[in-house]
Amino acid sequence: MPTETNFSNARIVLADRIVEGSVRIVDGRIADIDAGASRTGEDFGGDYLLPGLVELHTDHLEGHFAPRPGVRWNAVAAVQAHDAQIATSGITTVFDCLRMGSDEDGGFAPGEMRLLADAIETAQADGRLRADHFLHLRCEVSSPDVLASFEGFRDDPRVRIASLMDHAPGQRQFQTMGQYTLYYKTKRGLTDDQFERFVTQRQEQSARYSAPHRRAIGEHCRAAGVTLASHDDATLAHVDEAVGDGVRLAEFPTSVEAARASHEAGMSVLMGAPNVVRGGSHSGNIAARDLAEAGILDVLSSDYVPSSLLQAAFRLAEEVDKISLPQAVALVSATPARTVGMEDRGQIEAGRRADLIRVDNMAGLPVVRSVWREGRRVA
Repeated sequence: MPTETNFSNARIVLADRIVEGSVRIVDGRIADIDAGASRTGEDFGGDYLLPGLVELHTDHLEGHFAPRPGVRWNAVAAVQAHDAQIATSGITTVFDCLRMGSDEDGGFAPGEMRLLADAIETAQADGRLRADHFLHLRCEVSSPDVLASFEGFRDDPRVRIASLMDHAPGQRQFQTMGQYTLYYKTKRGLTDDQFERFVTQRQEQSARYSAPHRRAIGEHCRAAGVTLASHDDATLAHVDEAVGDGVRLAEFPTSVEAARASHEAGMSVLMGAPNVVRGGSHSGNIAARDLAEAGILDVLSSDYVPSSLLQAAFRLAEEVDKISLPQAVALVSATPARTVGMEDRGQIEAGRRADLIRVDNMAGLPVVRSVWREGRRVA
């Protein structure tokens, strides 16, 4: 017997409009969407029905696994806690970021990223998780050991995104030394001599390793069908390099010039939802809202605050004249899904997965009331 669920009296956010009506779900797929009043099924009482959110870049898992310096939590328990917050934020598909290559501000030992990936797999297989989890490898191409880290994920089918990043001073996010000094010298309490040696080492590593590592990872990902992302592009030369690499996702460009060129080249431009909610970047780079107003923002990511994804979508729809709620919702559902080739989700449309969320927008601050993944209520 088919499994059927019905929702009624909802404000249904479709790709191009909002309709008041009902939705029928059969065997985990959206079967029908009908406008008008209905007495069949769960009564939404005028709440919004949105597609489940699709999160392409979140570092949020790290805080559950390493809640304090030197402290490590049970990996499966950490994944489970992370997943609970992800799902109750309205996210039904999530790409968990894992660091590839030694990263001075991470403090993670070799093998710990593989441990987390295995914990995600175990939790998923055990039916512990509410959201659909995939992997996003954050590849620090200037790191001497990035290829060794990457090797442990070469044949992992859950790897769907790999970002190519270089956080060395003078590169991309840290083109000027002011922000780099704050991030690495002041926060880490380095002396002038220690900081000078640190900067010299990172610049030498970037010059030696970035190009060959970028090339090796890019070649593998293109052959394996893994979506490539660039990171912190700042110049037109960076964008040209990304185009040549076959990049589909431009994450956190640091200049309007780079964002516009990436968008016009057909890449999806991704910015942080916390940037929208806070009104600007925490690292002093461009404001996501400026890109949205210019029509060159394609995807939002919750980055480090899962609840910011839904909040940012509603805020853009309310505060930017050129952006409707369906357009804002597409930034956190349809476009990220399409960017990574997941055409089965991200929109409320007959035949698509019934990944859905019920949302009450209370005084401009949305509340997730219920979450369904493939028609099954998970939150």
